[in-house]
Amino acid sequence: MKKIVLMAFVLLAVVSCNKKDNAAKTNEKPQVKVAAVTQQIVPQTEVYTATVESDVKNNISPNMAQRISRIYVDVGDHVAKGQLLVQLDGANQNQLKLQLQSAQAQLQNQIVEFNRTSELYATGGISKSEFDAAQTQLTIQRKSVEMVKSQLSQMSQNTQLTSPISGVVTARNYDNGDMSGAQPILTIEQLTPVKLLVNISEVYYKKVTLGMPVDITLDAYGDELFGGTVSTIYPTIDKNTHTFPIEVTVPNKDQRVRPGMFARATIAFDNVKRVMIPDVALVKQVGAGDRYVYVYKKGKVHYVKVELGKHIDSQYEIISGVDPDAQVVVAGMSRLADGIDVIKVDK
Repeated sequence: MKKIVLMAFVLLAVVSCNKKDNAAKTNEKPQVKVAAVTQQIVPQTEVYTATVESDVKNNISPNMAQRISRIYVDVGDHVAKGQLLVQLDGANQNQLKLQLQSAQAQLQNQIVEFNRTSELYATGGISKSEFDAAQTQLTIQRKSVEMVKSQLSQMSQNTQLTSPISGVVTARNYDNGDMSGAQPILTIEQLTPVKLLVNISEVYYKKVTLGMPVDITLDAYGDELFGGTVSTIYPTIDKNTHTFPIEVTVPNKDQRVRPGMFARATIAFDNVKRVMIPDVALVKQVGAGDRYVYVYKKGKVHYVKVELGKHIDSQYEIISGVDPDAQVVVAGMSRLADGIDVIKVDK
């Protein structure tokens, strides 16, 4: 009987000790490691994607449909300004020459007839209405001759098509012997220079200036940099996207950059002094994309939402949310909650 009482007493003592230990653990403050934030000058750069375009693009076509006698160039050929590109068939031109000869002969006959009518009208041999009708016929015939002459002039100019620029043939839509139609016979694009069309957020509108340098990389050339400058700033802002377009010109003297290439344009707008925090201090809210940090102050921690900028080495640029003199928790976040007391430790 004494043994049973003794065992019960021991069990009660053990339970009592466990309760005290658990209570002590419950009341123990979480230990955290903190780090002071720093400040750093951060270039405010943005990267934009674009497709390379030729600075000048010309479609080569006649003023009217004509049969193509010969095309002298093909896709990929370099051409010089004024170079003969296409010879068109002159058959239509010969037909117009015959039409002009016939119209001129009719005009001569009409002039003779009008002179005779004028003499009769002067002697009272015909009425005023008959004279006016003859004069009208003469006017119509003269206009007919002028119209055929104009068509012949246009066709004469169009039988030989030359290049208005120096560039590269990027499209050929017909073969020798085809009849030209709605599509251009050839497309010529200038490769020196080339350009990019980039849409910029309106928050940078005052910071973009003509001549501003732009670093350009192309998928075709890896990390190699190609220099460009802002050559055009469009004056209006799209009300739906709140962006405005700019043109970036690339000199491209070696013609390595080609229209259609995928490009990335990096623009540095200015330099700003920013708060920097260790990347290990960031806490992601479950179920959302927001980022937070625990800010330590006078033995307490506070859960603060932050707006992130660039990730530089092992630190993040903080656009808003943390003061320059703050300390943030970098270890021991698992037991933390907003506003609780903590113990700061060095290790």
